[in-house]
Amino acid sequence: MATLYIKNMVCGRCIMVVQSELKKIDVQTENVTLGKVALKQELSDDQIKMLNENLLARGFEVIDDKKSQIIEGIKNVIIELVHYQDSETKNNLSDILSNKLQHDYNYLSNLFSEVESTTIEKYFIAQKIEKVKELLGYDELSLSEIADSLNYSSVAYLSNQFKKVTGLTPSQFKQIKEDKRTPLDEV
Repeated sequence: MATLYIKNMVCGRCIMVVQSELKKIDVQTENVTLGKVALKQELSDDQIKMLNENLLARGFEVIDDKKSQIIEGIKNVIIELVHYQDSETKNNLSDILSNKLQHDYNYLSNLFSEVESTTIEKYFIAQKIEKVKELLGYDELSLSEIADSLNYSSVAYLSNQFKKVTGLTPSQFKQIKEDKRTPLDEV
């Protein structure tokens, strides 16, 4: 069984697009998750070429470099944690990443900082702030409920972090009517 790592797969629709492109070139999969495709067979050179072209046209990219695969893995674990799971997990981010990616956290942290010019922690915070923006836009939860759902220790801490990242308080952010969110693959 072969595995493909794909850059910019950040949501369920991304998974559907990649599955569709694989189906077009007659490739069967075991499993498709954020950033990763488990194939039932190896791809021919022609299939790889066609898949690369089709995915690039849709904003995705097959990653064949090991370090880039690890970086994409870190991003996908964080995106999944923040945007697609109930945040009941009280484990440290470092433990979660080490367990899921099977590497020492120091290695992951140093590699991420070297390649991305930011820290894992700053990337995690940026993703959490994007989730806060999304939830504020829906206007269904109080700031206290948002803080709780994203495991912030207090509303004050969330508000301070939000202002540091966006330059606005959550209240000011809600008053601005235009779309202020950033696509997840651009965070």
